[in-house]
Amino acid sequence: MRKRKRRRRSKSGQAQQSAASGTVADAAVQRAAGAPGADNSSQKRSKKHRQRRSLQGRPLAVSDKPRPAADAVRPQPAATASGARADDRPSPGSHGHERRGSGQAYAHGSDSGSPLYAALDLGTNNCRLLIAQPTRPGQFRVVDAFSRIVRLGEGLGASGRLSPDAMDRSIEALKVCAAKLKSRDIRKTRLIATEAARAAENGEAFLERVLAETGLELEIINRETEARLAVSGCSSLVGRETKSVVLFDIGGGSSEIAVIKIGENRSSRLANHITHWTSLPVGVVTLSERHGGQDVSPASFEAMVLEVQGMLSNFDCPAIHTLENPGDENGFHLIGTSGTVTTLAGVHLDLPRYDRRKVDGLWLSDDEVSAMQARLLSWDFTARAANPCIGPDRADLVLAGCAILEAIRRRWPSERMRVADRGLREGLLTDMMADDGVWRRGRARRPVRGPYGSQEGNTQ
Repeated sequence: MRKRKRRRRSKSGQAQQSAASGTVADAAVQRAAGAPGADNSSQKRSKKHRQRRSLQGRPLAVSDKPRPAADAVRPQPAATASGARADDRPSPGSHGHERRGSGQAYAHGSDSGSPLYAALDLGTNNCRLLIAQPTRPGQFRVVDAFSRIVRLGEGLGASGRLSPDAMDRSIEALKVCAAKLKSRDIRKTRLIATEAARAAENGEAFLERVLAETGLELEIINRETEARLAVSGCSSLVGRETKSVVLFDIGGGSSEIAVIKIGENRSSRLANHITHWTSLPVGVVTLSERHGGQDVSPASFEAMVLEVQGMLSNFDCPAIHTLENPGDENGFHLIGTSGTVTTLAGVHLDLPRYDRRKVDGLWLSDDEVSAMQARLLSWDFTARAANPCIGPDRADLVLAGCAILEAIRRRWPSERMRVADRGLREGLLTDMMADDGVWRRGRARRPVRGPYGSQEGNTQ
């Protein structure tokens, strides 16, 4: 009798376990098939968490998966590359989604329900691309990115023309960008060229060659537009308590400076608060070529500073005390967006490898900036090239950038400076998304499509 009871209990337990296993298996099948009644709460929480983590400024995972080509994209030449070479090194001023030292573009899966926007900036020193989609108001998720040092303006100061080698390097980088644009359905695109193409005698001819060989139609923007885009790209780094800011973008061939005064009624576009702006016809490439970038002594560094100070003396702008009390930390400060300031920040943090998450938005005191400049000036070219936040591609440029920064600091003394690892591309994306009304629920406008999406864009 006792044995029969044990056998009955054993069979009952097995039946219950089998039924439980079947229930779990059925639920798994339902979830995999997306059947009604499936328990998707954990998936929803996971998806929501992933979306929260992947907002602008987060690291992205490498994506080597091919993507379907968009029908509306102009056909590309057969020689178009599909990715960056392993020895391409993004600049320290790039958005940070491109890993330094590798040149590989980082990407993650996009939200199929949101439109894609693309911004390309061909500067004197770098070729940069961002593809992104809007998320919550004022922010976007980067879907793909690319940055390569091309030195388009190399030798421009002496000859007044873009050299064949510099144009070839730029064309190769632009082919990579064209392939990335071709692989996606982009709603709106804006492709710009700045000082090198603007100043060169053969700048327009070069852009015609770019169109013929890559299918990309770049526009040369003026200096005012460049200054406003730099401000738009950094707007989220200006706190509500800030009364005034001097924002500067030290480029390869020019440096843009914008004086911003914010009243009680703050506009949704920070660029609307620009009261004075200027564009200096000097950048890290042109200044280092004139004074020498490899062997920089304290005397030659001071000569570079004085040259930039002379240019700034012609800028008619109110003195600092008429803007706000310089002793008020929340009232006035500097914002720097360029490879120079991001490099200083990386060296200051002693990063073993550049990390945008630690640099973008970092505050540096006036004393810390002075200490970093003195430290870099004490290093020879080899030591600068060996630093992971500088590297050989920028070792001959960083002190020229520091000289421009020093001239700005002498003109507008400030207790602190904020570092921005962002710039024109972010400004382009922000303006295009705002113009389309993507952050105004139910009020987005559909633009007329072109070969790479609509080519129009706000120049503010």
